[in-house]
Amino acid sequence: MPLLEHLKELKNRLIKAAIGVLLGAVAGWFLYDPLLEALQAPVKDIAARTGGMSGINFSTVGSPFDFKLQLSIQIGLVLSSPVWIYQVWAFVMPGLTAKERRYTLGYMAAAVPLFLAGVWVGWVVTPNVVRALTQFTPSGFSNLIDGREYIDFVTHMVLFLGIAFLVPVLLVGLNAAGILPGKVILKAWRITVFLVFVIAAFAAPGADAISMFMLAVPLLALFFAAIGVCLLQDRRRAKKQAKVAAETDASADSATSREDLDKF
Repeated sequence: MPLLEHLKELKNRLIKAAIGVLLGAVAGWFLYDPLLEALQAPVKDIAARTGGMSGINFSTVGSPFDFKLQLSIQIGLVLSSPVWIYQVWAFVMPGLTAKERRYTLGYMAAAVPLFLAGVWVGWVVTPNVVRALTQFTPSGFSNLIDGREYIDFVTHMVLFLGIAFLVPVLLVGLNAAGILPGKVILKAWRITVFLVFVIAAFAAPGADAISMFMLAVPLLALFFAAIGVCLLQDRRRAKKQAKVAAETDASADSATSREDLDKF
């Protein structure tokens, strides 16, 4: 396919993905109030515990609108994830063989629910992290959280866990392609655990151990689950190769026997 046609195809895919995000953002605009109420719940609990004031604070006149628009777009990204993930696959599909298309379609079908599951886990975990961090507010003190910082906090937690849930798909895909054996991944578990905690420390929205562990634990669980799947795939692949080798040897022995009989 010529470069100009590739660029045209890319533009079409980007437009379709943008339309999906836009429609999701419209839905997010209407979901804003109930979702914000759920996000505010752990912040409101601070006042009940400390006797002071607590809430999400908007520091400028335009901040409430910016906050709602930003949160609506992020909701739209999550809701439209099947659309833009499919557009990515559809763009690279013409360059794949029929077998590769089946594989990538299967991995894409697994990636979408895993991403959404990770987002859901992040949504469930975030209020607990907020409660855990704000419980250190001294009695009688107020805790007025900047709206933009709060939405960044929530976004980091939710999206990072959504991406974390895609780790098994990546590892299993590399293993299925024969690039990364399961035993190689298993041997590097110590380094992987260390790197997961380093990544979680950088990605955690707060400079604290609690949010770091909240991000690291799901990553580690997914990593070891992926190792199990990779080892099973390696075992099936080894059995298949041994069977093919045995059949090849049997065919060779049969051909040799026929040659010996022909000589007589």
